[in-house]
Amino acid sequence: MVETPGSQSSLHRANLERVVRAVRMAGSLTQAEIARSTGLSAATVSNIVRELKDGGTVQVTPTSAGGRRARAVSLSGDAGTVVGVDFGHSHLRVAVGNLAHQVLAEEAEPIDVDASAAEGFDRAEQLVQRLIATTGISPEKLIGVGLGVPGPIDVETGALGSTSILPGWAGTNPREELASRLGVPVYVDNDANLGALGEQVWGNGRGSADLAYIKVASGVGAGLVINGQIYRGPGGTAGEIGHITLDESGPVCRCGNRGCLETFTAARYVLPLLHSSHGADLTMARVVQLARDGDPGCRRVIADVGRHIGSGVANLCNLLNPSKVLLGGDLAEAGDLVLDPVRDSVARYAIPSAGRQLTVVPGTLGGRAEVLGALALVLSEMGDATLLDAAAAAGFGAGEGAGEGAASDGSPEGPREGREPGRTGGRTGAADPAGPPDTAVAAASV
Repeated sequence: MVETPGSQSSLHRANLERVVRAVRMAGSLTQAEIARSTGLSAATVSNIVRELKDGGTVQVTPTSAGGRRARAVSLSGDAGTVVGVDFGHSHLRVAVGNLAHQVLAEEAEPIDVDASAAEGFDRAEQLVQRLIATTGISPEKLIGVGLGVPGPIDVETGALGSTSILPGWAGTNPREELASRLGVPVYVDNDANLGALGEQVWGNGRGSADLAYIKVASGVGAGLVINGQIYRGPGGTAGEIGHITLDESGPVCRCGNRGCLETFTAARYVLPLLHSSHGADLTMARVVQLARDGDPGCRRVIADVGRHIGSGVANLCNLLNPSKVLLGGDLAEAGDLVLDPVRDSVARYAIPSAGRQLTVVPGTLGGRAEVLGALALVLSEMGDATLLDAAAAAGFGAGEGAGEGAASDGSPEGPREGREPGRTGGRTGAADPAGPPDTAVAAASV
C-alpha cells in the first residue's frame, strides 16, 4: 500500500523514524527525553516505544532520572554491527560496536600510515575481520564503517583534499577503497572532526551544542560543532586551525606558507627543540610525562605550545564564539601545564565577551576519541527507514499500534517546524544529532 503524504499512516511512519533517530544519535534516552527531543507527546512516545520494542528495533531497560524510576530506550544490540577505523600518522585503531552504542571489541597497532595507502588498507581490512571474528557476530550483520584519516576530505568525492599531508595516499579515495574491500557503506571524515564527534557523543563535549575539538599531534586541526552538528564547510576544509598564520617570517610549513600555528605546536616541529638535551628518540607522550614529573625544559616547551594554541583558540572565539574548547591528543595529558597557558592567551587575545563564555578543558577519551567518533559517524548516517524496514520484514507492522501519529487526545503530532535536523557534509557522512544539547547519553563499555 502506497502511503499518501499527510495521511495518518505517513505521519505515524515519520514519528517512528523521529524516535528511532533520536535514540540512534544519543545511544540511550529515557522516554521523557525522547519526548523533549522530538516534540512528540509523552503518550505518543510511550506507544511508539512499545511498538518498536515489540518489533525488536529497540530495547527498554529500567533506570532512574532525577531520583525517579524511568525506562531507558536504546536500539537493540542485535539489530546490527558497525565498525570504526582511525588512521593516525603512526597508528591504526579499529573498534567494533553495536547499535546500542556498546563497544564490543577494540584494538590498535603501530603503522606508518604516511608511507603506503595500500599497506594501510590491507592492515585495516585484516584488523576489521579479526575483531569481528572475536566478537562471534556474523559478518553479515555489519551495516557500515566509519573511517577517519589525518587530512582534509573532499565532501563531494570522499577523496583526500591535500596530498601534501599524506603523500603516500596520492590518487586514492579512502571511502571507495575500504568500501570495495568490506562490501558495506563507508563514511569518511578527518580525524579532528571525528574527535569532536566522539567527545560530543561519549566524552567531555556532551551537553555542548557549540564546541571546538583541537587535536595536536603530527599536525594540528580543529573539529567544529555548531548548533549540535559537525561543520565542515563546502569544501570539507573547515577547522584547519593549524594553518592560521602566527608569524609571516616564521618557519616554512608543509602547506607552503610561513609561520603557521602548526609550525609552533605540532610534534614534528616541537620535539627537535629538545633533541640536544633529551635525545632524538623523544615522543610527545614522553615530553608530557617528563613535564608532569617536573622537567624544566619540557615544562617550558609545553607552556610555549599552550600559549600558541591559545592564540589560535582566541581567533576561534572571536569568529565562532564556542562555549567549550576541548584539547585532544597526547598533549591533553599535560593537564593544566598546557591548559593554563591556553587560557591565558585566550584571556589576552579574545574579545572579553567571547572569552568569558568559553571553557577550555581536556578531552576525556584520549587516543580513542577518533575511533569512537568513527563509530558515531556511522550511527549518525545510518538510515532510520532501513531499521524499520528490517523490523517489518521480521513481522513488525509500521502502521499499527502507536496512535497513527496522534497524541492520545487525538491531536496530531506531526514534525514541529524547524526541528527536523538537516544533513550536512555531502556524501562523506555528517553528524546530525537529533535532540537538544542536554540530551543524556549512555554508552556501555566505553
